Amino acid sequence: MTKPIMILATDGFEQSELMKPKANLEEAGFETVIVSLESGSIKGWDDKNWGDSVSVDQTVDEVSAADFAGLLLPGGQINPDILRMNGKAVSLVRDFAQSGKPVAAICHGPWMLVEADVVRGKTLTSWPSVRTDLKNAGASVVDKEVQQDGNLITSRNPDDIPAFSKALIAALKDAKVTEPA
Repeated sequence: MTKPIMILATDGFEQSELMKPKANLEEAGFETVIVSLESGSIKGWDDKNWGDSVSVDQTVDEVSAADFAGLLLPGGQINPDILRMNGKAVSLVRDFAQSGKPVAAICHGPWMLVEADVVRGKTLTSWPSVRTDLKNAGASVVDKEVQQDGNLITSRNPDDIPAFSKALIAALKDAKVTEPA
């Protein structure tokens, strides 16, 4: 049995960027675990208003990258901005990136990659307003629906979710195949 996939998020996550990839991962046979800063539930952001809540399975203080097969970072302006102010959340992202496990960030999610200082020399994509931050942190930026550089997978916006999910699922399956027995 493969390890679960961590979805790291907090209040203000872009509703579609958490819910749709989560459903796609589960449909492909992966278990997902919602990890946040505090226990309870977190509330999504959906088209200029607060959206649905999702239950938090574990907090950042209860987990490590070693417990998971990969990491999903949904966007939304609020979500990654709050997360990048938490040292444990940033350390988790850095640990995932350095482990070589798949790390997928969409829209504003790549802010966490910048904060974790793992983008230098990588080619990534994101929401347009995040691209300057990526460049300033040493990344090359492209405008594509999905961009994969090593274990980092990035996309621009909710319209890219099908390609984003497909790339993440393929990377997780490849990683599972190459894991030592």
